[in-house]
Amino acid sequence: MRNDITAQQEGPSAYPEAATLELRDVAKRYPGQREPAISGLSLSVEAGEVCVLVGPSGSGKTTAMRLINRMIPLSAGDILLGGRSVLDREPDELRRGIGYCIQQIGLFPHLTVADNIATVPRLLRWTKARIDARVQELIELIGLDPEIGTRYPAQLSGGQRQRVGVARALAADPPLMLMDEPFGAIDPINRARLQDEFLRLHRRVRKTVVFVTHDIDEAIKMGDRIAILREGGKLAQYDTPAEILTNPTDEFVAQFVGADRALKRLGLATLADVELIAPDGRKPGEGRVSRRSTVRDALSKLLASGGRPLTVVDEQGHVAGVVTLELLGGLLAHGDLSGAQRDAP
Repeated sequence: MRNDITAQQEGPSAYPEAATLELRDVAKRYPGQREPAISGLSLSVEAGEVCVLVGPSGSGKTTAMRLINRMIPLSAGDILLGGRSVLDREPDELRRGIGYCIQQIGLFPHLTVADNIATVPRLLRWTKARIDARVQELIELIGLDPEIGTRYPAQLSGGQRQRVGVARALAADPPLMLMDEPFGAIDPINRARLQDEFLRLHRRVRKTVVFVTHDIDEAIKMGDRIAILREGGKLAQYDTPAEILTNPTDEFVAQFVGADRALKRLGLATLADVELIAPDGRKPGEGRVSRRSTVRDALSKLLASGGRPLTVVDEQGHVAGVVTLELLGGLLAHGDLSGAQRDAP
């Protein structure tokens, strides 16, 4: 069996597999505080899943994330990554095997894009050839031109910097990624695009992700499972987005999710889940929508177009069918979208 150093030097295949993550009765109490920041938090994240931590201010979302990588010490309980306690690993070794993406992005301004992406592989002593190959692979993966590798962060747009931040987090092929409000500082249009881009990337790389946000709509869109925390870091509900929207465990969860739960559920189904109206040789309308669009987005576009039917196209641009207000209205009336989930991989 190869040792860790040999595996790391071999480059992109160093940590090819996503890891399970388990928090066991985790607690954090800061000196001088009467109430704990985290209290008895237990949850499991399957390998390759996106777990979103969401809750009001003071619910311990970021604290829980910082406990995972031992940036702050546990007061009680244990955290297992890939079945192994994080307490059994040196903190620096543990952190080098975790990808990070934060709101401020944190790119080094004096380094080029390529050098920023290469930061962790260099710490792991990968060969230059492996690093160069990985950098080019990731620049292509995040959908940027290869020449961007020679630029500096100040020469990039906010959206480009955020994409580079994601690439840097993926550079060492980590089994786990921690994302703390990664799109919080981005304008709404680019934020939606970056969310979609990350979900596209995740379908390819299938990393285990812990994602912190204060935005329940973002949590519903991004998460395979959502952990809603109360003040004091107590778990209120941990479940799929569909289950939380359909069956909130109590009044706190119901109020936090919002009174428009039924409308939010439209964001869990895509037009690929809907039996569309056949084109029947009719001329495609000017309004077009992707089959990967959510039912909520399609409904919004239908309303914006004055109710005129929209042509639905697949990934190759071929006409897949037609969607109308009457079609979606009928589905909603019969509750046919109640069990829809986030985009399948």
